[in-house]
Amino acid sequence: MERREFIKKLLARSGIGAGVAVAGTAGFIGYYQPRKEFYNREIEGAGEKERLDRSKRVVVIGGGLAGMSSSLELASRGFEVTLVESSPNLGGKLTGWDLDALEERFPVEHGFHGFFDQYYNLNEMFTSAGVKQDVFSSSLGYPVIFKNSPQEVFGQTPKLFPLNVLSIVRQSHRLDLISFLKNSKGLFSTVELFRYEFKKTFAKYDSIDFMTYCRQGEILPAFVDTVLHPFSDATMNRMEMLSAAEALRYFHFYFMGSPEGLAFKITNRDCMTAIINPIEARLKQLGVKLRKGSTARNLKVDGEKVTGVVVDSLESGSPLLLRIDPALIPQKNFATYVTDDSVPILVGRKGSGYLAYNGRCTHIGCTVKPDILTGGFYCPCHAGKYDASGIPISGPPKAPLGMLAVALEGGMLVVSSEKDSNVGEGDLLACDYCVVASDVRGTRKLIKASQLRHPEFESQVASLEEADPYAVYRLWIDRPLTSAEFPFYTVSGYTYTDSVSLYSHFQEPFISWAKKYGGCVVELHAYAIAPNDIRPEEEIKATMLQELHLLFPESREAKVLYELFMQQSNFTRWAPGDYARRPGITTPFSNLFFSGDWVKVDAPVFLMEAAAFTGRMAANAIFRQESLKSTPIPVVPMEGLFA
Repeated sequence: MERREFIKKLLARSGIGAGVAVAGTAGFIGYYQPRKEFYNREIEGAGEKERLDRSKRVVVIGGGLAGMSSSLELASRGFEVTLVESSPNLGGKLTGWDLDALEERFPVEHGFHGFFDQYYNLNEMFTSAGVKQDVFSSSLGYPVIFKNSPQEVFGQTPKLFPLNVLSIVRQSHRLDLISFLKNSKGLFSTVELFRYEFKKTFAKYDSIDFMTYCRQGEILPAFVDTVLHPFSDATMNRMEMLSAAEALRYFHFYFMGSPEGLAFKITNRDCMTAIINPIEARLKQLGVKLRKGSTARNLKVDGEKVTGVVVDSLESGSPLLLRIDPALIPQKNFATYVTDDSVPILVGRKGSGYLAYNGRCTHIGCTVKPDILTGGFYCPCHAGKYDASGIPISGPPKAPLGMLAVALEGGMLVVSSEKDSNVGEGDLLACDYCVVASDVRGTRKLIKASQLRHPEFESQVASLEEADPYAVYRLWIDRPLTSAEFPFYTVSGYTYTDSVSLYSHFQEPFISWAKKYGGCVVELHAYAIAPNDIRPEEEIKATMLQELHLLFPESREAKVLYELFMQQSNFTRWAPGDYARRPGITTPFSNLFFSGDWVKVDAPVFLMEAAAFTGRMAANAIFRQESLKSTPIPVVPMEGLFA
């Protein structure tokens, strides 16, 4: 049947042609129902054996979801796995730490996370690691608050097509079927959301951004504002910077091609307690050696194979060298410089001499900044603070900033390795296989430092970029937000605030604290801050607080008892044209593999599920080389309804 004719009949049979907001005949309901599939494009070379006959060594670099996913799979099959993580804790963006505030200790993390039902590989990983199901609670819906129109609630939709789509239009205050039908070009462009087909979609739409796609396709503005814009922002990429092809993949994964739709769960405890600690316990049970607080410096190669990974030991530091004209150093406070190896250095004056610190936070390596008000330093990633001597005074950092050696040579100030430390070569971890599962920044730095002499491959890695910075602003206030019916809201139309999470509605110990003191713990997220909206921290906080007042007017009378503000840039960028340049799971080295949400794959996966999915793919690539049976990898349908 010709595609347009089919669409017309589909619309007619569903009742849309008559302007009816309910499905047509009962026989049509469920005509198309997305179902879980299995990724079967990597089975060549797989064997039937489950485990190795003789152990092989694997070094996995990066202790986020991708690295933990690979490590669990490999260790369960008899591989000797060493997992290297630069942070003191595993978890990546799910990691957390303790915060002392208001005479109590609270667990905090990077920000709110929703665990969607179609995160098949991630959920299987949780189950295999012994994560208890009772740490999750189902969300009541997916509400969106708009600045200039009534709130919409998604997620409470049927799972059968076309009822799932029709229910969105029927429930919406701003959408109506007649407007869709009158705009034939916009309707056709909207149908593309159901026509996801990897090769065709990326060939046709990866060259333009999603905002341009919507405008050129004349998609109904109300549909863009109500559905497409707020949901696409949750990719942590601005709509104006997000590849249209990636956006179509994203919507296919989260709704159009998913039998689960927008149903998701939230943790009733912090992620470290609920998820990461059980996974770490399972890794140890399987014999995985954990090198937390250690950084993979470079890869050692012999021909086309990786023979080992050089890891900074606790006794060794990275060699640093920086030459500065002393006249450029300010009279007061510290200035920040960066070495050729992208290491931040803080340099200031001390009496008639000079003082220098390694500018990497001792928590997980974010760049610290001079604090003009205190004369010390602060880390914008996790609100860590240091005094003028580099000693941590609040936040997650426990170790002081590394003091550097400073000397005048030939009229130039030379800053070198940590003062009073012996800089060694680090530890060499020999390996039969290596999986790089760090984030974009860490992967770029590692491959650059390794000098692998594969220009095209190194260029691919160097082209990886991060999305615009995001901010997390958590507030302890002295009264409840009585108008908040849901624990989580997506927000649309404001300068900074893209979502609101009420931790005192769903997670301990915040529930108990709120009951005891009659207050509320609320967290505001700015998903991707545009360059022209970058402002000093105090200005961003003030604006977000005003936006909270507009969202929940009763908060105007609330007193802020404590606050935590974090600004980071570590989410993957999915801009037009990025996909073609991305490295894939395999590399020019036969025993080196990549995993992470930034890796090029043809499957419809995104965010946390992409990390768990590629972690399994990297493990399967190793299994195939050892003629072992591959781990089945579930996915939502590879193609959309109209593909």
